[in-house]
Amino acid sequence: MSFNFASIGRPNVGKSTLFNRLVGQKLALVDDTPGVTRDRREGQGKLGDLEFTLIDTAGLDEGPKGSLTARMQEQTETAIALADALMFVIDARAGLTPNDRGFADFARRASKPVVLVANKSEGKHGEVGAMESYALGLGEPIQISAEHGEGLSDLYDALRDIMPEPVYDDEEIEGDEADDEIISDEDLAQRPIRVAIVGRPNAGKSTMINHLLGEERLLTSPEAGTTRDSISVDIVYKNREFRVFDTAGLRRRSRIEAKLEKLSVADALRAVRFAEVVVLMMDSQNKFEEQDLRIADLIEREGRALVIAVNKWDLMEKKANLVTALREDVDHLLPQVRGVPIVAVSGMMGDGIDRLMSSIEQAYLIWNRRVPTAALNRWFEQAIDTNPPPAVSGRRLKLNYVTQTKARPPSFVVFCSRADAVPQSYLRYLVNSLRQFFDLPGTPVRITLREKANPFAHKRRRPN
Repeated sequence: MSFNFASIGRPNVGKSTLFNRLVGQKLALVDDTPGVTRDRREGQGKLGDLEFTLIDTAGLDEGPKGSLTARMQEQTETAIALADALMFVIDARAGLTPNDRGFADFARRASKPVVLVANKSEGKHGEVGAMESYALGLGEPIQISAEHGEGLSDLYDALRDIMPEPVYDDEEIEGDEADDEIISDEDLAQRPIRVAIVGRPNAGKSTMINHLLGEERLLTSPEAGTTRDSISVDIVYKNREFRVFDTAGLRRRSRIEAKLEKLSVADALRAVRFAEVVVLMMDSQNKFEEQDLRIADLIEREGRALVIAVNKWDLMEKKANLVTALREDVDHLLPQVRGVPIVAVSGMMGDGIDRLMSSIEQAYLIWNRRVPTAALNRWFEQAIDTNPPPAVSGRRLKLNYVTQTKARPPSFVVFCSRADAVPQSYLRYLVNSLRQFFDLPGTPVRITLREKANPFAHKRRRPN
């Protein structure tokens, strides 16, 4: 069973930098602006031979009841309740503040082991601030620099003293043969589907995920931009596992000015690239705006499976054929992902959730699909007979054969005589025909042209 540490402290003391250092990835956004972290984030930390779950939290701060600041503190309190021990982080360069002293009392009341971490301890100023921290009554401070990786051996000793001794099974001691095991397609299908929820600010992404979880796991607010960095949560829905990434709202590049927002957008784009299925969430009151179409095009270019969710459907005036009209709009505006699943939902009320999760799972299966070779050849012959490739410069193009090179997304290579002469319009015809023939709605389909080698090219011409 994993041992859980919650990293707590006032804003801007370096908790997220320490989190990134211990999990070995830049998962949490880091900036000099206080209060960057808002939701709690979990990651698998490792230090030497110690492995544990680390929970990064928002900076402890006070605010009026019901305010965003107060709800951020509630998230931190939840993290403390889930933790087996706490890392209380202070800024050694700044020295002790009244907030540090107040929150030290807060940490003691949790009645859990506490490791006092004096971050930013490099240099003389850091040394003085670390010495001050003895006054907190939380034991000897561990002096580190999370940014530069200094003092981690001392942190290792402190964590090891708190964590229980690991228990090994006989099978674990025997070796790492399992690392080389080939994973079957059936096993792959049982792995969690990685899903990123993206869209413009205030489309209701966090509200939707909270409904799926059945708890207020992610902060929500009428104010656009509440979510700043991508937070992953594990969800089991009807016996199927999903790892869902909530992301910051994506605005037009021309409107992105603040450094922090640029970091948030970059983090959201990384979530798209990491995902297998991406849900593009739109507000039913302002759907299919230019930015929505740009995001959909980005997802297609990244080769991710796409599902479109039109949120806040409960606010729409009930009219006949509204969903049919949505279908027509999507196919007209996004021909590159023709047939993409589109689901009307209400994250607040829970309407349409079953259809959305079913669409995600179906999109994932299509994205992983491999086409049988015999069926692929039948389609290829039929497509060319129905619409032969055009003649270019008086010479007809010859398409020889096709093969599927990979799935995720379905990708094919067509061998032909003159690859550079095949018009893009004919390539689009092949993509649309293949998508329709093999029922591949919505998923990106890749067809690459490659010239077939000339078997006589190596022979020299005979002299006249």
